[in-house]
Amino acid sequence: MQLTKFSHSCIRLEDGGAALVIDPGTLSEAAAALEGADAVLITHEHPDHIDADALRQAVGTNRGLRVWAPSSVTSFLDDLGDRVTTIEPGGSFDAAGFAVRTFGGQHALIHPQVPVVANVAYLVNGSVYHPGDSFAVPDVDIPTLLLPIHAPWSKIAEVLDFLIAVRPDRAVQIHDALLNDRGLGMVEAHVNRIADAYGPRFSHLAPQESIDA
Repeated sequence: MQLTKFSHSCIRLEDGGAALVIDPGTLSEAAAALEGADAVLITHEHPDHIDADALRQAVGTNRGLRVWAPSSVTSFLDDLGDRVTTIEPGGSFDAAGFAVRTFGGQHALIHPQVPVVANVAYLVNGSVYHPGDSFAVPDVDIPTLLLPIHAPWSKIAEVLDFLIAVRPDRAVQIHDALLNDRGLGMVEAHVNRIADAYGPRFSHLAPQESIDA
């Protein structure tokens, strides 16, 4: 597969002429990521992970586009009818030829007084794992981990422990739009140190840069 990183937590996977997009949110180039896509996976309801207007426009112009998401998301996309499918953790399905498994179930805690929402993590083709806003460790080997670098719900120690726990072959940063260049450099220096010690290769991708996954 080809993996293209868009800003923040949005990625696009392409394989065999099909394209799957995960979390085209308001902090990403959602319209560009969705152009010509066949399938969309949404981890949870927060707007930095779903640009509802861009998604509706894409569904309206692309008759083949289908969306999979937890019920907290599909409940406000009911106007899209059978183009949207509700999923839960612990399942599997085919999305435009991509084999998808689901994990997790809950967004990481921001604060006891901030409501916790549903969050579904996705493993695509047994290769690329997108945890959404969680540190849900899957019970299978992960070739490529999309690593949430920075968030209101995390600290760097938790990011590093997640990388150690998953122990992927390679990690690529996501959830990075809230950091300036200095902050990103500081966090990724720690990630690189841990990656060197525990084995994963860490790859920083610029927006719309692609790698094979």
